[in-house]
Amino acid sequence: MAAYNWNWAVLVSEPYLSWLLKGVVATVTLALSSWVIALVLGSLIGLARTLPNAPLRWLATSYVELFRNIPLLVQMFLWFFVLPELVPPDIGHWLKRDLPYPEFYSAMVCLGLYTAARVAEQVRSGINSVPPLLSAAARASGMSLAQTYRHILLPLGFRIIVPPLTSEFLGIVKNTSLALTIGIMEITASSRQIESYTFHGYEAFAAATALYLSIALSLLFLTRRLEASTRIPGWIARGSM
Repeated sequence: MAAYNWNWAVLVSEPYLSWLLKGVVATVTLALSSWVIALVLGSLIGLARTLPNAPLRWLATSYVELFRNIPLLVQMFLWFFVLPELVPPDIGHWLKRDLPYPEFYSAMVCLGLYTAARVAEQVRSGINSVPPLLSAAARASGMSLAQTYRHILLPLGFRIIVPPLTSEFLGIVKNTSLALTIGIMEITASSRQIESYTFHGYEAFAAATALYLSIALSLLFLTRRLEASTRIPGWIARGSM
């Protein structure tokens, strides 16, 4: 270590600085697009797990158990390498050749579906944390099941689970680093590329660490403000997460 030739200037010289900046853009874009899928799909699945429809609950539970218990890296490989070989040849060729940036879309779908299983559990827990007496009062006042979910269970449930949802969002940002395995030049891949070209691995990965930390702290600041604005004064949630 004493003989190591430190050169921090390499991080602000071209093309290495551009590589890092493109890596940040790829990471943020992938995280945001995946989060949209995860939040929408996870909310629907979590809602389905609380409905009085047994077949629908079974399907939703099967989805959660399937995607939550297969390692994310394995799912990444399945979506990118295996799926195009299982579908009809024309569709497989489109997925591998004609679709612009197939690596990005494969990673986006993979991260979105994987995180949706985790979001679904948060949504289910949030809905189940609402005291049953509120639902009973809503039904007794003449509300239908749909109206009870719309006006009582979902508004309260989502406000309860804002803190764990923000943690899931931070998790999806960190999980984008696995996308390097299928060729996406996000922050970690960009740092490895700089290391390969310059042999300054310590500087490259120190930059990656600083970038991830900066993104996480920025998101943490924004999400803390969101948590403060959605917190229910005096509310103690029931149920288990």
